[in-house]
Amino acid sequence: MADGKTVIEQRPEGLTLCGEEGELRADLVHMLPRLTQRNLATELIVKAAKVKGDRTKMLAVDATAGFGEDALLLAAAGFHVRLYERNESIARLLEDALRRAAETPELAPIVARMELVCGDSIPALREMDPAPDVILLDPMFPERTKSAAVRKKFQLLHHLEEPCADGELLLAAAIAANPRRIIIKRPVKGEYLGGVKPSFSLTGKAVRVDVIVPAGGIG
Repeated sequence: MADGKTVIEQRPEGLTLCGEEGELRADLVHMLPRLTQRNLATELIVKAAKVKGDRTKMLAVDATAGFGEDALLLAAAGFHVRLYERNESIARLLEDALRRAAETPELAPIVARMELVCGDSIPALREMDPAPDVILLDPMFPERTKSAAVRKKFQLLHHLEEPCADGELLLAAAIAANPRRIIIKRPVKGEYLGGVKPSFSLTGKAVRVDVIVPAGGIG
């Protein structure tokens, strides 16, 4: 049982979160079309993570992993990615999705660069040594899309985990880790996380990506 309104069931197609709003599974296989070299180069997260050097020797930390889609993009771009998810139920769903993705030949070498940690990223970031190259923050925010399917997804997830209430602490921990870049996903017209103005931003149709280059960080 995930909570009083949802339950996690083992289905033939994978672990499934079930509730009054419907059913939801973490799924990385559907990301395959976005992982072609041409499409990957257009992803805001990948553009924001461009740093000098060999990405295969770099560590990216997804501090708010959720269902792992953004982390998959970073891994496909070459990074080793450590994913932190503090909600145990969401972490279970993500772990199952990673297992299924590892059984898909096209995804197996990408997923091999992804390490899931079920735990709070805030204390982990403060103690991280050496510093990661990139940190990704995606505090959940109220979804304003007209898509009924996406609205249902967020309704189900919010039964497990409310939108991040400690965004300022999360950002402070990321800055303390002294990465080369901090990438923050925000609503297109949303306020800056913690009121901190980014070094630059990239804006898409549905989301804005703010990028902070900490003092001493290398682009």
